[in-house]
Amino acid sequence: MKSEHQIQDEIRIALSKAGCTIFRANAGQVTTIEGRQFYGMPKGFPDLCGFRHSDGKMVFIEVKNNKGKLRKEQATFKEFLEKKPVLYGVARSVEDALKIVERTEPNE
Repeated sequence: MKSEHQIQDEIRIALSKAGCTIFRANAGQVTTIEGRQFYGMPKGFPDLCGFRHSDGKMVFIEVKNNKGKLRKEQATFKEFLEKKPVLYGVARSVEDALKIVERTEPNE
């Protein structure tokens, strides 16, 4: 079974070829070896975000492997984004991600 990290990389490459700019978003807090702390996106923020070149529509994708489930914070963020005019979805494969960015209407 592929890891979520592997699936994320495959999706980023495929969406770049499909006319999108996609970034990996780190959520939560990271502490370096030196003890410095950095804060990324809020807990629950989707793994990938970016935009579709054709119209600038924002894209947010939560990546899960075949067994992965949304955590509470991710489900809350999902509910928030589904009420906005953006493209959001959970992708378990490149094919899922392509379906998300090919939508004509947000969250259809």
